[in-house]
Parts: sequence; structure tokens; C-alpha cells
Amino acid sequence: MRVALLGGSFNPPHVGHQLAAQYVHTTQEVDEVWLMPAYQHPFGKALAPFEHRVRMCELVCQETSGWLKTSRVEQEVAERGGAGYTVETLGYLRERYPELRFSLIIGSDILKDVPKWKSFDQIERMVQVLVLYRAGYPAKGTLGPPLAEVSSTQIREQLARGERPTELVPRRVLDYAHQAGLYGL
Repeated sequence: MRVALLGGSFNPPHVGHQLAAQYVHTTQEVDEVWLMPAYQHPFGKALAPFEHRVRMCELVCQETSGWLKTSRVEQEVAERGGAGYTVETLGYLRERYPELRFSLIIGSDILKDVPKWKSFDQIERMVQVLVLYRAGYPAKGTLGPPLAEVSSTQIREQLARGERPTELVPRRVLDYAHQAGLYGL
């Protein structure tokens, strides 16, 4: 089985994440896409509690017919002493699921940060890296048309202003965030 991994803070998950997962699932040779919320951010970004971000990702997955799943692998790696680096997570996944073939989805907006990643060259040897064209970040060799120009930062800013970004965040995720008191709701 072939699994594409879409990692991120998912703080909160939004339609851009959904579009990326859907695009890869329908155009690439993958059977499943796993959302992998970061347990802790390796660059020290403040995040909503892990359990809330996992639950919001699970709500996004409910909109699919089972091909989109949420993985707690980042928590498992952290509990084994990992520092939140993608290379550690991939090594753990390959050890735990030797029968699976993994690829890693990143957006073209992330390419500027690749030099900061721990052992990105090793990541490229471990898995196929699928770079999706994120709107506003053109780059050579990216896949697909420009995906939605939306970010979790933008969404949190809108929520802080009292706006409800219904066109950018799945309804179930917004409802959950409101019930849980996340992002000032």
C-alpha cells in the first residue's frame, strides 16, 4: 500500500490542507493520505494543544470515504525521545510499517525553509517528496495548479478579529474550535 504523508501544525486545519490531500489522492499513485499533526513544532511555534489539533484533523477526515486518515505518529516519536524532526518520523514509520511505501507532501511555500530542516537530503532518499504548487509561491518542478491561498496564521488572525472564516475552514472544524474555546472563540 502507498501512503502520502501530509504533516503540519494544523493549527487549525483548513481547506488548503483538504485540497492538497484530495489532489494527491486523485492524481498520484497513493492509496491513502495521512494527516500528521506536529506534536511540537521543531521551530518553536506556539500551537493549540495536540489533542485538539488531532480531533480537528479527524473531523476533516470524516468528510472522506476512508482514504484520508489522521496519524498520531508525531506523538509516538516524541514519546520515544524524538525532537519533532521529519527525518525522525519517517525513520520511525518505515521501521513500524515496512510493508508500506511512503511519500511526503509539502507545499512550495515550504521550499524556502528546507535548508533549516534536519537532514532533508536523507528525507529525499527515504521517500518521494511531492511538492505541490501553493498559490503565491511558484517554484520549478511543483505538482498541479496553484492550490488555495490560505494559511492557518491568516485564519487565526481572522478569528482574533472576531471574524468567522467559513470559506476557509471546514464547518465541523470551526464548530469544534468554538466549543473547545480555541483561537479566542
